[in-house]
Parts: sequence; structure tokens; C-alpha cells
Amino acid sequence: MKTSLCMPLLLTSLLLALPGHAAEREWLPYRKLVDTIKLDKFDALPQAERDKVILYAKLVPVNKAISPLDAGLVVVDGASRTPLPLDASGRARMVLNQQWLAHDAQIWTSLPKGEKMRMGFDLGAVLPETTQWRYAAVMGAIRQTNAAIGKVAGTLSLFVPTLKSVIFKFDKPAQLTIKAANGDKRYASDARNHVRLKLDEDMLKENPLVELSARPLEAEIDD
Repeated sequence: MKTSLCMPLLLTSLLLALPGHAAEREWLPYRKLVDTIKLDKFDALPQAERDKVILYAKLVPVNKAISPLDAGLVVVDGASRTPLPLDASGRARMVLNQQWLAHDAQIWTSLPKGEKMRMGFDLGAVLPETTQWRYAAVMGAIRQTNAAIGKVAGTLSLFVPTLKSVIFKFDKPAQLTIKAANGDKRYASDARNHVRLKLDEDMLKENPLVELSARPLEAEIDD
């Protein structure tokens, strides 16, 4: 979701200063990250209300010369160390770890002294393993997401735009075809190998077969 770093909802756009001593140093309690992106509240929703949605933490260095890939984040729980790798967009898929909460685990970083990071969240749709699936299997994630934001954020959800589309991201030119009752609807990828599909309520009810020329790398939920 492209607007994730400027929403006051689950992300707050925090600028978090990193302490300046060792090359690798304590940065943030795991609980603070959970609280900021409301991971615990998302996890508390019934499985049937979130099974189509992926919640990512988004941690982006303020200094654009530093890639999120170089953030070097590790969750330290006593003697246990678990890497928290970020992708090129600064995202890490989040699953609530109750042990880290109970043990007050800390997130350490190897970022240079004095650097800051913006902390927010992104949302994605769960993709089936195949290149054929029913429309509601993926596009139903939009309804789930909007409902979840309302429950997790409460009145703050008023500041969040209603999400209306899924962006399918491929690693090469691709085509998506909806086998609708009134005829096939074909969508070709753009210059970035993306296909944006806006939720169609009639299609959601019909739930036709969707065919893709290749499996997407990911599916981003967007407004």
C-alpha cells in the first residue's frame, strides 16, 4: 500500500534515532514494533477475517543513500538471535511471536551511528500457489482489509483511505484474464510488469475463474 508511510493509523511515521555506540546495537523493543503496527490486534482477529491478508512492517532508513537491505536487523531474545530481513522496499512479513513479547526481546541494528528509520506498515493479499483461482480468493482480501482496519484502528480508521484494488507484480510481462459469464476480461501488465485490478462487487458475487500467464511475485493491496 503506497501511502503506508504517511498514514497516522497503524504507522504514525515515527522517526526513531539509533543509539550511537557499538557497530551492532540495541535499537527498538520488539513490543514497540508490535504496538506501532497493531500486530497484536490484527493477530487477535478471527482467522476467517484475516486469512487473505498479509501484514508487513515497513522500516525505511531516512537517509536514502542507505538501502533497507543494509539495515541489519536482528531480534535478540536472551541468547537467541533471529534475523529480521527486509526486502528492497523495507518490508518484513510479520507474524506475532508471543515468546518475544513475554521475554521483552529487543531489535538490534547495524546501521551507522545517528541514522534514523521511518516505521510503518504495508498490506498484501495472499496469493494461491497456482496461476488459476477464483476471483474472491484474492480480491476478497480488499473487503477483509477494510474491515480489519476499522476494527484494529477504531476512530483512527477515518484517516485511512478505503482500499479498492490489488496490484499484481510480475517479474516479466504478463496477462491476467477473468473468465466472466459475459465474456473474458483481459488485462496486460504495464511497463513495470504490474496489473492493477480494481475490486468489482458484481465479480465478487459471481466469483469467476481468474487465469494468469505467470504467478505474480506479490499482490499489493492499494487504494
